[in-house]
Amino acid sequence: MRAAIITVAGKSSRFNKGIPEAEKQLKAIYGGNDNTLLYHLLQKCAFADRIVVVGGYKFESLKDYCIGLESLIRNKISLVFNDHYEDLASGYSLYLGLQEAFKHNAEEILFVEGDLDMDNESFAKVVRSEKSVLTYTFEPIYANKAVVLYKNDRNQYCYAFNSSHGLLSVQSPFSCILNSGQTWKFTEIDTLKRANEQFYKESRDETNLRIIQNYLDMGVVADLISIKRWTNCNTKEDYKQIVSYWEEEQ
Repeated sequence: MRAAIITVAGKSSRFNKGIPEAEKQLKAIYGGNDNTLLYHLLQKCAFADRIVVVGGYKFESLKDYCIGLESLIRNKISLVFNDHYEDLASGYSLYLGLQEAFKHNAEEILFVEGDLDMDNESFAKVVRSEKSVLTYTFEPIYANKAVVLYKNDRNQYCYAFNSSHGLLSVQSPFSCILNSGQTWKFTEIDTLKRANEQFYKESRDETNLRIIQNYLDMGVVADLISIKRWTNCNTKEDYKQIVSYWEEEQ
C-alpha cells in the first residue's frame, strides 16, 4: 500500500501579512476549486492508495474544501487535525501524518509540504523511484526561506533550516550544498517508525527535518532527485507566479 502525506497546518503568516484576522485564509486552499496548491498536489498524489492531509489552522475551511472534491480523490483522503499547530513546529504535523499512514499499513510513504508547486515530470520521478528519495531544486539558496541539504565530511546527508527565517549556519565541513525540494519518499518503513518514535520522545518541538534526519542517521541510503520547476509559496506574489505556470502547462 502506498501513502502520501501533505501537511498544511501552519498559519501562513507571511502569506496573510497585513490582513485582518477575519479575512485571513488557509494558504493551501487559497484561490478555491481547482486553482489551489492543495488541489494540484492532490492530483500529483493520485497514485497513492491513501492521501493523508494534516491540517490545523482554519481546519473547518480545509474540511469543507475536501468535502467538495471529486470522489476519486476525496475517498482517498484521511484528514488529520494537529491540535498543536500553534505551539509546536512542523515536525508534529509530519509525526501525526506518519502515524496515520502506519495505521493503513503503508509500505512506502511520500511526503510533500503543502505550500509547494513543482512540475509533474520531476514529481513522477520521485514516485517511480524504488528507493527512499531526497530532492533538491535549482533555486538560489536564500537563508530566509531555503531548506539546505548538504553532504558532510562523513559523506552523510544533513539538513539546515532557520525557522525564524534568519541567517543559516552549517555545522560541519561539506562536500556539496543544495536547496532542498522539501519532498521526500520513505521506503524503509520499520526504520521510519523508529525515527518517528525517537522524534516523539526526544524532540517534539522541532521541525519535520528532525524526523527525516533521524531516518537518514539510521543508515538509510536514498536517491537524490532534482526538481526542474519548483516554487515555495510564501506570499501572494508567489501564488500568482504559480498560477501562471499552471496556465502555461494546460
